[in-house]
Amino acid sequence: MKKGDIIELTKKMISAPSCYSGLKAVGQEWLDAVGTAGEKAAAQKFIAELESDITEIDNLVAFAHSEQAAKIFGENAKGFAAHADELKASGAKFCDCGACAPGVEILKNKALVLD
Repeated sequence: MKKGDIIELTKKMISAPSCYSGLKAVGQEWLDAVGTAGEKAAAQKFIAELESDITEIDNLVAFAHSEQAAKIFGENAKGFAAHADELKASGAKFCDCGACAPGVEILKNKALVLD
C-alpha cells in the first residue's frame, strides 16, 4: 500500500454516511495537511481519532441489539442485528460499515500516515 492509497481510503471513509462527524473533520484536516509542514501533527491526531472511533465487534453487536438501533433503523433493525451477529460469528474484530472498514485498513498501514 502507498500513501496515495491511504488518501483514497480516507476520502472513502469520510464520505460514508456512517462516519462520525468528528472523524470526518480530523480526516479532512489530515488530507488538507498532506505535503505541508503540519502533516505530522495532523497525522498523529488522525490516527488517535481512528483508534478511538473504529467500532469493535462486541460494541457493534451491543448497539445492533439496542433500543437506539431499533429507533434508528426501524424495520431494518433486525437485519442489522443479524448482520452484526454474523460478522462476529465469522471472526470479524471490527464493524464493516463504510467508515469503519476503510478506517481499519488505514490503521493497518498507519506507518504510512505517520511517516
